[in-house]
Amino acid sequence: MAQAITNLPFFGKLLREWYQGNKRNLPWRHTSDPYLIWLSEVILQQTRVAQGLPYYEKLVAAFPTVHHLAAASEEEVLRLWQGLGYYSRARHMHATARLIVQRYNGKFPISYKELLQLKGIGPYTAAAIASFAYNEPIAVVDGNVYRVLARIFGITDDISSTKGKKIFAQYAQQLLEQSVSVVAPSLYNQAIMEFGAIQCTPLAPACSCCIFSHCCYAYLHQQQQQLPVKEKKLKTKQRHWIYLIIEHQGYVLVKMRQSGDIWQGLYDFPLVEERSLSLSHSLLGQIYSEVQPMLSLTGLAKGVKLPSLPVEVCNISDVYKHPLTHQVLQVRFVHLVVLCKELWQELQGISALKVVSWKELDQLPKPILVVNYLRKAFF
Repeated sequence: MAQAITNLPFFGKLLREWYQGNKRNLPWRHTSDPYLIWLSEVILQQTRVAQGLPYYEKLVAAFPTVHHLAAASEEEVLRLWQGLGYYSRARHMHATARLIVQRYNGKFPISYKELLQLKGIGPYTAAAIASFAYNEPIAVVDGNVYRVLARIFGITDDISSTKGKKIFAQYAQQLLEQSVSVVAPSLYNQAIMEFGAIQCTPLAPACSCCIFSHCCYAYLHQQQQQLPVKEKKLKTKQRHWIYLIIEHQGYVLVKMRQSGDIWQGLYDFPLVEERSLSLSHSLLGQIYSEVQPMLSLTGLAKGVKLPSLPVEVCNISDVYKHPLTHQVLQVRFVHLVVLCKELWQELQGISALKVVSWKELDQLPKPILVVNYLRKAFF
């Protein structure tokens, strides 16, 4: 049974004092510009601060206002986002920027309820903008807040359930409202998130020097690792891919990932997934079928030719392991050079493929898996 909030009447005051002595110096904490706050929140979704900070600085430099972001092409945005993952965030961010410019003349709505009407801005992001930019007393509830509240108050409801989310939101809002007499909503929200990020951490919380150790349910009952409760756990799927990097006289074949794909708008190469050994074009399928017996080998010497096609195998890479949210990719790259102009022309005729130079390829937005291989092998 979770303890009542009234047991901690000085919750906000303790948080404020802790925050003032421990907060990190982050650029988005020195502004009330809703655009910059929104940008930081989108970047930090499912991303650690250390990883997100360079991207924030890079995006702000390229797009200092929402008008600049709206005017950019999706390819430009994805190129700067490259390596941060969860690319739908970048696409939604770009679409929302255009909506704000078109519908609101580049001015963000000034209330939580109005912000929620914007496509791509959910309850957490709306609360963050409303409180950080406009000091509206709306509680933010992110992963850090879930953890802090679950541990201190002993809340055992599943944070992935509808009921659990509602309970945590009520706790968070009640605590904020109780605290506004001693700390502003903006400062309070920043403080509780920062406390979860660097004090009440997931694996090794600093309980011995915690300001709430005298009253924290999890610490007093040794349940730090059991709280918060999250029941939904999806199994990780293992997938095996073979990329075909097909080159002719300094040009290479690429394809753009299409709508509905996690890498939508990014470029990679023709690929085949083992255990479903089919390619969308018979010629590519024929090339793969002749390469397939060689895949047990790595580091092939340049000059190995396919038996019945004017194609030279330059290299077969080691396996690259790439974890995604609920799957792990085991990927190998096969670099092939086409020796015959006629075969190259036939390959160019495959509608899904695009011919680019190596220089052009370097400028295209690509999955970080592909970037890492190309940097090692070519650039």
